[in-house]
Amino acid sequence: MSDSIAVTLGAGSGIDTKALVSSLIDAQFAAKTKALTARKETLTAQISALSQLKSGLTGFSSALSNLVSGGSLSTQPVSSDTSVLNVGLLPGASISGLSANVEVRQLAAAQVVNSGTVADKTAAFGKGTLTITLGEMSYTGDTPTGFTPKSGATPVTVTIGDGQNSLQGIADAINLAKAGVTASVLTDATGSRLVVKGATGAEQAFTIDVAEDASAPGLSALAFNTSTQVMGLTRKSVDALIALDGVEVRRPGNSVSDLLTGVKLDLVKAVPGQTITIGTSAPTSALSQAVADIVETYNQLITIAKTETSSTDGVLRNDSGARELMRQLGALTNRDLNPSAADGEPSTLGELGVRTNRDGTLTLNTAALQSALSKNGPSVEKILTVGLGSALRQISIALTAPTGPLTASQSGYTRLQSALAREAEKIELDTATLRERLTRQFAGMDARVSAYKATQSFLDQQIKSWTRSA
Repeated sequence: MSDSIAVTLGAGSGIDTKALVSSLIDAQFAAKTKALTARKETLTAQISALSQLKSGLTGFSSALSNLVSGGSLSTQPVSSDTSVLNVGLLPGASISGLSANVEVRQLAAAQVVNSGTVADKTAAFGKGTLTITLGEMSYTGDTPTGFTPKSGATPVTVTIGDGQNSLQGIADAINLAKAGVTASVLTDATGSRLVVKGATGAEQAFTIDVAEDASAPGLSALAFNTSTQVMGLTRKSVDALIALDGVEVRRPGNSVSDLLTGVKLDLVKAVPGQTITIGTSAPTSALSQAVADIVETYNQLITIAKTETSSTDGVLRNDSGARELMRQLGALTNRDLNPSAADGEPSTLGELGVRTNRDGTLTLNTAALQSALSKNGPSVEKILTVGLGSALRQISIALTAPTGPLTASQSGYTRLQSALAREAEKIELDTATLRERLTRQFAGMDARVSAYKATQSFLDQQIKSWTRSA
């Protein structure tokens, strides 16, 4: 439609044909547009409600998983003296009835050697090669007298050339070589010195053999082996010595995870002769609070689901995915969450005092829960840390999987969104087509009316002329 047609509409007839065209189009499409808008609003509400349910379900499962992984719901190992020995529960581990005595006789240590001081750590120091070999060192006093290379370890040769031939450059080259040691430059009022440190453990000692470049001597000041100790020994490499229930064992580090099943030992200091008792502490308060939180979270989710699936005004009242979510959640309290439970041990949330109300929400009988905790604490712990978490994950996966009910509902709404978008585009196209056609029709009519008016005016003038002549 051209602008000139739109502007001149009604000029001949005197009728506001532009408004008339708009009124006719509204009469033709208003009902369809209104119905389409209502369907869009309903669909938007359905998508929002379904997303809220999916988010609530996955959030419920994730929150419990995070709580479990944090360890606060699991029986924890405890140390009688944390200034000597700390203990912790390994991820995913479960312990009960733990009782052990540990004596920390020696901490594991790393070998450390240092060079003499130089005034400028960036000044030229020497060129050549440093060969670093890992292994076990034997000593007479503080003097290395024997060295056995570590099985499977290959000596690493570090070339010191132009650009690396300063104390700082040598430290950088050693670190870049990844030879199993770390190097740094320590600077104080007396000057700068190279410090080389290995890993903890007796087999992590090291030797440094030097081959100097005769044209740029100086590297020999960094030699350290059984025959030449130009660098000074600051600390020997030794294993940790631990006596577990009187039996001494060695470990290369001060964090030990393979002595007590499910327990990590962190050695703080060596106190030969002092026995540290390791026992357990049941998380009774945390378990009790967790059950209360689970009931509250469940009720929040089920209330949302009930509102959105209400038979009177729920936007998801005909949604099969939402109904399946409610069905599976409703069966949760009686689901077996501890299949290996012995006779008399609880295996369901119902046996922990969690009751289902007539409206689908839950209530907690705290007396029943406290009784279960006092009589069967480990079973309650297992229900919450293993059984319930697994059940929620299974429900979440089953409902939100690619072929799950909630995913199917979401896919259906997405398809409906596309269909409504196409319908809206068609209405818009039909509206434009009708407006164009009516505008042209009224433009033609207006032109004819204008011509009729011109003829009428001419005839009026002629008749008046004839009348005056007569």
